[in-house]
Amino acid sequence: MSQSFYVKAIWDAEASVWTSESNIQGLVLETATLAEFEAMARHFAPELLAENLGIKGHVPVRFEAAGGFDVIAA
Repeated sequence: MSQSFYVKAIWDAEASVWTSESNIQGLVLETATLAEFEAMARHFAPELLAENLGIKGHVPVRFEAAGGFDVIAA
């Protein structure tokens, strides 16, 4: 598979939450902490890829976070 997937956590200072930007269809997250965001993204990303695209097994997903500091990639 040559398609690349990503999930980006973006800090919304006004609402004090992390929101998501992603190219995984249906993945929409909003959490109070970055740790919670990462846990939810790691749980739901593979589930949605399997459900929407029939992709099973390990698929690399790039995680990033941005907001009030430099971008962090994992």
